[in-house]
Amino acid sequence: MRLRALISVSDKSHLLDFAHWLIAHDYEIISTGGTASYLSLNQIKVTSVTTITKFPEIIDGRVKTLHPSIHGGILARKGIDEATLEEHGIGFIDLVVVNLYPFKDSISDPDCTYSRAIENIDIGGPAMIRASAKNHERVTVIVDPKDYAHATEQLTKTNANFKFRRVMAQKAFHHTSVYDAMIAGYLDQDEVGNSGLNQELSIQLQKTITCSYGENPHQQGNFYTQLTSNQPSIFKEGVLQGKTLSYNNISDSDAAIRCLNEFQAPTCVIIKHANPCGVASEAEINKAYESAFQCDPTSAFGGVIAFNRTIDERLANTIITNQFFEILIAPDFTADALTLLKKKPNARVIKLGAMSKLKHPSLEIKATYDGYLIQSSDQSKVKISDLKMVTQLIPTDTELEDLIFAWSVCKHVKSNAIVMASNARTTGIGAGQMSRIMSTKIAADQTKNQKNITTSLVLASDAFFPFADNIEMAAAQGVTAIIQPGGSIKDETIITVANKLGIKMVFTGIRNFKH
Repeated sequence: MRLRALISVSDKSHLLDFAHWLIAHDYEIISTGGTASYLSLNQIKVTSVTTITKFPEIIDGRVKTLHPSIHGGILARKGIDEATLEEHGIGFIDLVVVNLYPFKDSISDPDCTYSRAIENIDIGGPAMIRASAKNHERVTVIVDPKDYAHATEQLTKTNANFKFRRVMAQKAFHHTSVYDAMIAGYLDQDEVGNSGLNQELSIQLQKTITCSYGENPHQQGNFYTQLTSNQPSIFKEGVLQGKTLSYNNISDSDAAIRCLNEFQAPTCVIIKHANPCGVASEAEINKAYESAFQCDPTSAFGGVIAFNRTIDERLANTIITNQFFEILIAPDFTADALTLLKKKPNARVIKLGAMSKLKHPSLEIKATYDGYLIQSSDQSKVKISDLKMVTQLIPTDTELEDLIFAWSVCKHVKSNAIVMASNARTTGIGAGQMSRIMSTKIAADQTKNQKNITTSLVLASDAFFPFADNIEMAAAQGVTAIIQPGGSIKDETIITVANKLGIKMVFTGIRNFKH
């Protein structure tokens, strides 16, 4: 008996070659609307769905394949349903080639209206895909044009073996699952004030980079991007040279970009093991690098260096001469800088593009043993006008600017986090310690090594101080002003000690834990 294939696709890549192959192997091709016209125009014989259903397409094409003659032919079981099919004049459909209306393309268009988006929700396509995937005991379903070549190898074996049909069914259900979740995500976004943290949550991901391994060689790891994202992946499209990015490379680079995005002035951020080890804002980007590097030259070795200004040949040469680095990130690079960087072929060079186009991720996800912790991302911003002055002495304008700078860096340092800074550059960073006093000690010890602190020294803490020993240590190091969230039952004690030591203190009212 002649095999029948139903084809209805929006993505017509490689379709003609596959259709010619099917005709050559004696398949009857059934097709709908635009796909049928496309095949016919290319001299491929097709049987219209309306010929099969004996019913016209209606409601502007919204109803074409939702008919027993189609779904009966797909869902019918060999050895069970032949009598039913014969009674109603329905023939078996053995191969279903369907991919869905390009909903993502529609909503990616900035001019896409709500009604247009809804009109591009496919109904008949998912129904046929799910029906054929369910009946993969007999039916082969193909949703990806990349599988046509493999299918021609398998279909020569009497409509493919069961293993292939099952793999294709699995892929089909993933396809419809992602499609439905994409639509749900669009409707979520349309809901004013929706944080995305619904009772049920679907996130649509596609693998973008195959990592050689995860954090360690015995772990697997890949990089995925959201299917609904309109923004090209920095870590895929922006890599100009160097080895393939590893799991840790991407993690560290992301930390650098997040911190960098806090600042408008020419800024350099140096990251090591996902923590800033040096950050500086200067009037000139070359100077910003030199100041950031001086904060902790030891940790900067082998780190990720990120800038919010174009890297020219002079800056590239300074970096290459000064240190070993894994990754260099900037909005752009001059041609001369790229020529020079080619002398370091293993070094990864990543072009960000315009900083203004970088969109902050809306959700952050962490796996637990039996679930996932999901939260809205920390997009908090603190301005000088937001600060609560709590001590007798009030910070100077310069100190206030440095306090905001230190707070902006501290937000990206692992808790417990302490940042000391002077003149818009970090002098010491204490990260990830179990006690806040140890983070303060680390930041103070690093600051002792700085020989060019010419202005006042400030300190930022990501959470309140539980004890006055942090204040006393800060005073001993020469800190003149402190920024912290406040909110401790010991706030009054801390304020009293600060007043006694002549330290100015401000509260943000916002905590910035980062674990």
